[in-house]
Amino acid sequence: MSFKPANEIQDLQYFGEFGGVNPSISDSSTYTFLSAKTMFDTFEGNADGCYLYSRHSTPSNLYLGEALAAMEGTETANVAASGMGAITPTLLQLCQNDDHIVSSRTIYGGTYAFLKNFAPRLGITTSFVDITNLGVIEAAITANTKVLYCESVSNPLLEIADIAALSKIAKKHNLKLVVDNTFSPLSISPIKHGADVVIHSLTKFINGSSDTVGGVVCGTQEFINELRNVNDGASMLLGPTMDSLRAASVLKNLRTLHIRMQQHSHNALYLAQEFEALGLRTVYPGLTSHPSHEVFKSLMNDKYGFGGMLTIDVGSLDKANALMELMQERNLGYLAVSLGFYKTLFSAPGTSTSSEIPEDEQAAMGLTDGLIRFSIGLDADIERTFEMMRDCMEEVGVLEMAV
Repeated sequence: MSFKPANEIQDLQYFGEFGGVNPSISDSSTYTFLSAKTMFDTFEGNADGCYLYSRHSTPSNLYLGEALAAMEGTETANVAASGMGAITPTLLQLCQNDDHIVSSRTIYGGTYAFLKNFAPRLGITTSFVDITNLGVIEAAITANTKVLYCESVSNPLLEIADIAALSKIAKKHNLKLVVDNTFSPLSISPIKHGADVVIHSLTKFINGSSDTVGGVVCGTQEFINELRNVNDGASMLLGPTMDSLRAASVLKNLRTLHIRMQQHSHNALYLAQEFEALGLRTVYPGLTSHPSHEVFKSLMNDKYGFGGMLTIDVGSLDKANALMELMQERNLGYLAVSLGFYKTLFSAPGTSTSSEIPEDEQAAMGLTDGLIRFSIGLDADIERTFEMMRDCMEEVGVLEMAV
């Protein structure tokens, strides 16, 4: 039987303390013990079902972590207060002074800034490579390399990581393959293709309502235990703890993720096809023109499509800004960063979410001034949305530049 990630979430059952259909929220920062011995055992990590202190874990966080682990097909998971609160402890747990990371060059700007500017202060260096070029990746690996890092669908250029091929390289060189799957929950299951650790920013599609910041690390019980270790666990000691109320909120929204991802993908494919037909330079993994279209197809869980993210290039930052401002004025979406909201969100990543990347490196990776990143919403009438977007493009002169 094939892996069906939404079924794994659906099959979980949590009753509230008084029989509620939602699990009770643990609104406590600390927990009592009936004996001093149990407190000691909990500090040592030897008391299942006992809670110590909310920085370590809470029932609410464990419920959410269990659901996300089920979705990704891992043994367990650890939730965090943000996506970066999941990414940075993971990399610091896997690496130490003099270690090396090979990373995709097209990744979220915050991750790039951490690897390029902060991690070297701890003696950890990174080589940024074209993640679609397997020869370049293997050539960048050194004796000190510990991690191969990528995003399933890269931010913002929507490059596709061939996770199965990367897993073979990682295993050959005894590396940990860490995959940020934020752009493609349900659509891609990295563990199924050989990833060791899967990370999400829960802020985005998984929560879906742009009201909560959160993150998760999905992996083996052994690795999550290491992250939580009271003596040397990066998640425990750095303290990126998710609040119990927020964890409960994300868990409720997670139950509709399968419906939302299908609609996000349906709408994004429709718009991408129409934009490309207008002559706009459009990047979307569901288009046959995407250089990694077949790679995505080989990885995807068919039901959930190619995701809700697409980009177009309108030639200049001025054109991009004019188009986005007009689309917002016409109520077609919001000029805002982030993604996964019910409304379409759009931004020029070169001056926003990827601004941490120097201009010369943006140019080298193909991140142009006129690039607009769209997170396509849940519009019920996507045909009308396209017609209104096309009108906006005509008004600001974008279609004059289309080829």
